[in-house]
Amino acid sequence: MAGAYDDRDGKIWMDGQLVDWREANVHILTHALHYASSVFEGERCYSGKIFKSREHSQRLINSGKLIDFDIPYTVDEIEAAKQAALDANGLKDAYVRAVAWRG
Repeated sequence: MAGAYDDRDGKIWMDGQLVDWREANVHILTHALHYASSVFEGERCYSGKIFKSREHSQRLINSGKLIDFDIPYTVDEIEAAKQAALDANGLKDAYVRAVAWRG
């Protein structure tokens, strides 16, 4: 995939809803950008199923707690969000990156 990552078609799950790729923005002064207060999970999807998805979602929540912030979604909500993003983009074999940040 060549080209700018901010200029693509598709959907991204952000703040509880699917948004257009080009509309998924964060403020330049967000805490995570200045102080690296974010956590993420990189996950592979094969034939429409994310490998060890639930374990990744739980680890994302646990990682947030390690840097003293609570992710405002449950494991089930994160699971549904990842699947919704895959479905909205028509992806079956893909890389999913769940990201959560403070600020």
